[in-house]
Amino acid sequence: MAMLRRRKASPPADDHSSASAVGTSLKEEVGEKKQAKAAVKGGKGRWSCLDNCCWLIGVICSVWCLLLLSYKAMPSSLPQYVTEAITGPLPDPPGVKLQKEGLRAKHPVVFVPGIVTGGLELWEGHQCADGLFRKRLWGGTFGEVYKRPLCWVEHMSLDNETGLDPPGIRVRSVSGLVAADYFAPGYFVWAVLIANLARIGYEEKTMYMAAYDWRMSFQNTEVRDRTLSRIKSNIELMVSTNGGRKVVVIPHSMGVLYFLHFMKWVEAPAPVGGGGGPNWCAEHIKAVMNIGGPFLGVPKAVSSLFSAEAKDVAVARAIAPGVLDSDFLGLQTLRHVMRLTRTWDSIMSMIPKGGDTIWGGLDWSPEESYECSPKKQKNNDSHASSNGDGAMVECQSQSVNYGRIISFGKDIAETPSAKIEQNDFRDAVKGNNVAHSNVSCREIWTEYHELGWAGIKAVADYKVYTASSLIDLLNFVAPKMMQRGSAHFSHGIAEDLDDPKYMHHKYWSNPLETKLPNAPDMEIYSLYGVGIPTERAYVYKLSPSAECYIPFQIDSSANGGHVGSNLQGGIYLANGDETVPVLSAGYMCPKGWRGKTRFNPSGIKTYIREYDHAPPANILEGRGTQSGAHVDIMGNFALIEDIIKVAAGASGEELGGDQVYSDIFKWSEKINLHL
Repeated sequence: MAMLRRRKASPPADDHSSASAVGTSLKEEVGEKKQAKAAVKGGKGRWSCLDNCCWLIGVICSVWCLLLLSYKAMPSSLPQYVTEAITGPLPDPPGVKLQKEGLRAKHPVVFVPGIVTGGLELWEGHQCADGLFRKRLWGGTFGEVYKRPLCWVEHMSLDNETGLDPPGIRVRSVSGLVAADYFAPGYFVWAVLIANLARIGYEEKTMYMAAYDWRMSFQNTEVRDRTLSRIKSNIELMVSTNGGRKVVVIPHSMGVLYFLHFMKWVEAPAPVGGGGGPNWCAEHIKAVMNIGGPFLGVPKAVSSLFSAEAKDVAVARAIAPGVLDSDFLGLQTLRHVMRLTRTWDSIMSMIPKGGDTIWGGLDWSPEESYECSPKKQKNNDSHASSNGDGAMVECQSQSVNYGRIISFGKDIAETPSAKIEQNDFRDAVKGNNVAHSNVSCREIWTEYHELGWAGIKAVADYKVYTASSLIDLLNFVAPKMMQRGSAHFSHGIAEDLDDPKYMHHKYWSNPLETKLPNAPDMEIYSLYGVGIPTERAYVYKLSPSAECYIPFQIDSSANGGHVGSNLQGGIYLANGDETVPVLSAGYMCPKGWRGKTRFNPSGIKTYIREYDHAPPANILEGRGTQSGAHVDIMGNFALIEDIIKVAAGASGEELGGDQVYSDIFKWSEKINLHL
C-alpha cells in the first residue's frame, strides 16, 4: 500500500513526452500488424511443389467425383438424347435392323482373338505376386502394372530358352466370352459384335471364344494348354448340337494366323496334329471371316523386335528425349519392354513374309506411296483420318519406294541403290562391349549386351534392309530369340508345296508355304479397314552411347519436308488400318487364293471386303460406327452387318462379292509370284 501510495503521489509526466511515447507505441503496433499480413500474403504466394501437387490431385478428384455423381444421377436416355440432338437420329444397330428384317441365328460362331486383346490371369507365381491368384495380369484395369511393375514384367515374360513358363510361374488365358469382350473397362473388342449377334438370337451355347495364350508360339499353346484340341472339341460339339450346321469362324488380327495354323493342325495326323483327317474343315466350317488379318506380316513387328518401338513410342521419345531410355530411378522402360516382348514368340509370326517378292526391293515396291495432307473434317467422311492432334488428313498417291523397310538415315532411304555402298554385317565380329561386365545390364535380357560396338557399327554400315535381309538382321542382333522362333515360324515362299518338309508345323501359319484345306464349299473372307496412314518402313539412327542401352532408334526428326508427306517422324506411311498395311491384309484373297491356285487347290471361294475409314463426327460417337482402325473396326456397323448375314446363312455372292476402295488389285498384279 505504501508503494502504491508513493507511485500515485509521484509527479505527473510532461504532457508532450507522454503523447510522444503513446504515438511511438501505436506506430510499432501498426507496423507489426502490417508485417504479419505481409507474411501471410507471402506464405500464400510461395507454395511448395508438394502444395501444388496436393492441390492438383484435389481438383482432379473433385471433378472426377462430380462427373461420376452426375453420370449416376442422369437418366439413362440422356446421352442418346444429346447425341441425337447434335447429329440427328441414330441408325438402328445392325442386330436390331436385321432382326426387323427377319434374320435369325443359324450357324454357330467362333471368335478367335488376336495378340494382346485376350485376358491373362495368374495361377501360380513368386512371392511378389502374393494375393493375385486368378487375378488378371493382362486386361482389365492393369492395376498390378502400377503397383508392382517389375514383378508384373517377371510374370508376364516367358522363358527365353523354351518359350514356355518360367520356373514357378503359371499365367493362363481367361476363358469364356469375357476373355476378350473388353480389353479394359469401357474399351470394347468383341463386345459390340457379341451384343448385335444376341439381337438375332445368339447366346453362349451358339457363341464360343477360342481364347489362347497369345504370347506363345501357336504350336506351344497345344503343347502346354491343349488349346488347339479344345477348339477342335468345341467346334465339333457346336456342330453336333445345332443340327449339323457348320460354324462361322471370325478371327481378328493375329488370330487370323492362329486359325490358319489350326486348319492345318486339325487335319494333320496325331501326335503332331489333331488327327481330324483331310475332310474335317469341309465338314465343320461354313466360312472363315478374317478381320484385319496380317496374312503376310506387318513391318511394325520388325520395329518392335529391333528397338521396342512403333509410331507412338517414337513420338514419345521425340517429345521427351531420353526419358524412356533413362537409367534415372532404375526405370529403363524400353529395355524392360524389349526384355518382355522378346520372350513372346507369337510376335515372330508377324515378321513380313515372302521377302522382296511380296514387299519390294531396293528399287521397287508394289504400292505407290501415301501422301497425307490436312483437310476439313466432314461428318462420316470415309477418306479422313486423324493425325493424333485431332486434325484430319486426306491421303493420296505419291511415288516412293517402300521396299527399304529399314534405312539408316533419310538420305539412304532416298538415294538410288547404285550409289549405296553396303558393308555386309553377317560375318562381323561381335565384341568390345563396355556394358558386358555390368551385372545390372544382364538382368534386363535383350541380347544387345553381346552385340558389342563392332556389331552395332556393322548393322548401321549395311545402311538399308529389305524384307529378305530383315530375317538375317534379326538373326544377327537377337540369335537366341530367332533360334526359338525359327523352330515355330517360317517367312519364305514354298517352291514345291508337295515337299514333305511342309508338313512341319512351323510352315502352317504362312499362307505362302501351306495349302488351304480341301473344302470347296467353304468360303474365306478378308475384312479390313482402309484409308488410315499405316506404318510401312522406317528411318533409323544410332542411339546416344550409354550402358545397357538399346543401340538403335527411329529417327523422329526425319520428315518429308512438306505438309502431307508420307514420311512423318521417321516412319513411311502407306494405306491400311493403322496397324496392317493393305498389301498384307488384302493380297491373298484377291490374288494368292483366288480361284484354283497351288495355295488353294480345291478352289475355295474368297472375298475381299474393305471398309473405308470414317472418323466419328463428334466426341459423343465414341470410337465411331464407321471406323476402319484395326481394333475400332470391331464396332463398324457395316462389318457387323456382313458378319451377321453370313452367320444367318448368306453367301459371299449375296453380300455383293468384293467391296474394294484401295488399289489392292493393281498392287497384286505387280507381284511376280508363281500361283
